[in-house]
Amino acid sequence: MNRREFLRLMGMAGAAGMLPASAFAARKAPADLYEVPHFGNLRMLHITDTHAQLQPVYFREPNVNLGIGAALGKAPHLVGDNLLKHFNLPAGGIESHAYTYLNFVEAAKTYGKVGGFAHLATLVKQLRAQAPGGNSLLLDGGDTWQGSGTAYKTRGRDMVDACNLLGVDIMTGHWEFTYKDSEILDNIKAFNGEFLGQNVQVKEEAVFDGAPVYDEDTGHAFKPYTIKEMNGLRVAVIGQCFPYTPIANPQRFIPNWSFGIRDDAMQSLVDKIRAEEKPDLVTVLSHNGMDVDLKMASKVSGIDVIFGGHTHDGMPAPTRVKNPGGQTLVTNAGSNGKFVGVMDFDVRDGKLQGYQYRLLPVFSNILPADAEMSAYIEKVRAPYLDWLNEELGTAEQVLYRRGNFNGTFDQIICDALRKVHDAQVSLSPGFRWGTSVLPGQTITMENVLDQTCITYPETYRREMSGADIKLILEDVSDNLFNADPYYQQGGDMVRVGGLDYNCDPTAKMGGRVSDMQLDNGEVIVPDKKYVVAGWATVNSQAPGPDIWDVVADYMRLNKGSVSINKLNTPKLKNIKGNPGLKTL
Repeated sequence: MNRREFLRLMGMAGAAGMLPASAFAARKAPADLYEVPHFGNLRMLHITDTHAQLQPVYFREPNVNLGIGAALGKAPHLVGDNLLKHFNLPAGGIESHAYTYLNFVEAAKTYGKVGGFAHLATLVKQLRAQAPGGNSLLLDGGDTWQGSGTAYKTRGRDMVDACNLLGVDIMTGHWEFTYKDSEILDNIKAFNGEFLGQNVQVKEEAVFDGAPVYDEDTGHAFKPYTIKEMNGLRVAVIGQCFPYTPIANPQRFIPNWSFGIRDDAMQSLVDKIRAEEKPDLVTVLSHNGMDVDLKMASKVSGIDVIFGGHTHDGMPAPTRVKNPGGQTLVTNAGSNGKFVGVMDFDVRDGKLQGYQYRLLPVFSNILPADAEMSAYIEKVRAPYLDWLNEELGTAEQVLYRRGNFNGTFDQIICDALRKVHDAQVSLSPGFRWGTSVLPGQTITMENVLDQTCITYPETYRREMSGADIKLILEDVSDNLFNADPYYQQGGDMVRVGGLDYNCDPTAKMGGRVSDMQLDNGEVIVPDKKYVVAGWATVNSQAPGPDIWDVVADYMRLNKGSVSINKLNTPKLKNIKGNPGLKTL
């Protein structure tokens, strides 16, 4: 799309009422937002962590994304104005809204929703048409088959078919592995592209028992890499699935597969590809998380670019990482279908000579919907509309999740667990996925499912000692704040209800959590028992009702008004001046 076509589209959008006239008149939407003239001789497109969001959504970026130790002040641990300054982005306009939480509610009302596969399809088609020779690769970093009611009902197949229609060439995975192994393999067969994972092995005893295996000699469960020929160039893409899947999610669904970071295996594979395949470019499609990708890039030589996911960091520019063999570029392309990463390469003489990168926000008020994708989405959602569209209440404040500690929607979930299960304390996983709801917006069951829809949604009510509660908080905070990224094995901090505590992210394991007390001021005693409610148990199936039904019942009890009285965020210590924190 050239500048003239874009301006014409903007005018049509304004005339149709899709874009507020004030936004266009004030030139808050730059005319070249989607004008990406091709550079060099190779284009690769990257989406990740769409979490099954076929429809446009609101999504609030975090105001807390702490970097500790060596990560202090570095991407991705920057929020708000600190992020804008680091990437030299203007404040107050459409880019500020895309990349930060700043002025979220007003900006969301101005610019509208983001993502949606129909709008994503329009942008992808435009970007592919602009590519040299019309050739490009579309990479999907995973977390695609999970996160919505329709994905849950279809066991991820709605997203497989949507990705086929979108034209995804290659993908890797994480939440894909929360379906049964047979369902995963069926979905991979139905996928028109290639599913890659160099770091997933079939256990030896499973191979002996006849479990499916991609390569019996290497033990790979899936194809580890692929070579694509484009414009006379040979491009290698290596897949890296989330290395801690059996720890963060139930292993019972995938008992035959083992995971890991496996640096040595990655280095050996890169060396083998370089020697035998003679590629012009070596890339990794990763679901490690950005901090892990940065460390891997410093240790493994021979990778030109890592297209990363998992941590939902919308990074407007790659990070250059030096290693013994040269340097590697590391990117991360956000979540929920909100962004498309566009990497153009100048590759000559078997080497990367230069590149240009743009991370494009997908604004559904600006990009028209693709007709074919719209028809598919309407069809696949139709059987579930009564369930999805049930109105449960009205949001009295902005509801969101993303951030190191409790978001307001997390608090609603925690309050619901306490109320419905008559518990003193509630615990909710620190999942990074989940969309946002604006004040005054009707909350539907679909909004609740966007926060809760997993394949192990059962809730529990049990007694725990004060010592056990502290151990849980310490364990999760170590996953989040361990100085070594390779020991960061989960999402954000476990969300709590009815409980206050102090947290020192700079401390060592066992010393980060202190001064725990109930909402009424009662001090948590190590050897005393407390009634705790929670959900999403990893090691075994809990006995209680599904979490979305618990939250829906709680909202029904409130008879229309949904708000929180208290946000159970910890009091933070020793993080003054951290550019990954903006208190509101």
